[in-house]
Amino acid sequence: MQAAVREGRRFWESAPGLALWRAERACLGPHCEQHRGIVSLQLGMAPLMSDMCPIRYALDWAPTSDLVRSDNSLVCLPDSLPLADDSLDLVLLHHLLEAVERPHHVLQEAARVTRADGRLLVFGWHPFGPSGLRRRQRPAPWQQQWRAPGRLRDWLAFVDFEIERVDYCGFRLPGRASGSDRLETLGRRYNLPLASAYLLVARRRSIPVQPIKVREPVLGGNKSGAWLGLAKETAHARGRGAEDPPRGPKPLPRQAAHEVADSDQCGATTRDYVNANGSGVARARPSRTTA
Repeated sequence: MQAAVREGRRFWESAPGLALWRAERACLGPHCEQHRGIVSLQLGMAPLMSDMCPIRYALDWAPTSDLVRSDNSLVCLPDSLPLADDSLDLVLLHHLLEAVERPHHVLQEAARVTRADGRLLVFGWHPFGPSGLRRRQRPAPWQQQWRAPGRLRDWLAFVDFEIERVDYCGFRLPGRASGSDRLETLGRRYNLPLASAYLLVARRRSIPVQPIKVREPVLGGNKSGAWLGLAKETAHARGRGAEDPPRGPKPLPRQAAHEVADSDQCGATTRDYVNANGSGVARARPSRTTA
């Protein structure tokens, strides 16, 4: 791993590597403006480019202590990061999956330390670009298999991540070491999959949650509901209350009905009034006599 990192750093310091690094940095700029946080980590051999994101602390990576380039460097193997789960706001894998023997372990470890609202960025060599057509022309540290974004989609789905966007950069004609600014602008405008590298932006997959309507418990009767302090009546209580007779004036007793009839026969002008509880006659008016 140390020899691969040294060879990769020599490539990024050369003229073709520096031109590609600038093109990738320009491709990363629009994505960095949208991601904010506290800590980011870049795993790769190129100079640090994750520091352009509005994140407070940008960590670099080195496999051993003698390859450390800055004070904010994480010294470890790429497939065993000494970090807690969901601890980083941004993780950038810069052309590292093509240089390690177990790339799926590196990708799984990078996804583990990425927060739920963070982003996982992957720079990779495009196998159908000008650099991947011939295996002998590939740079020395990246002799492992080159994978297209469609292959990484399946790997990311295994760790509950999904691809949000794929951008291509590093456009050049076959046989030339570096491309022109005009070709780079034209290729990025139409996002043609004919570039030397690609940028994959992934986020954690969101699982839709369907709300469940909880039914209210139905109690056995009014007494239990009143004892518990519930305001609503139960279905059993409402059904039993529907059987009660309607409220209204009670019918007259049989004796009071006879008295009212007798008073009518005697020439009374008005009928007797009965009180609300039906106890009897409340008052009666005397009848008028005619001459």
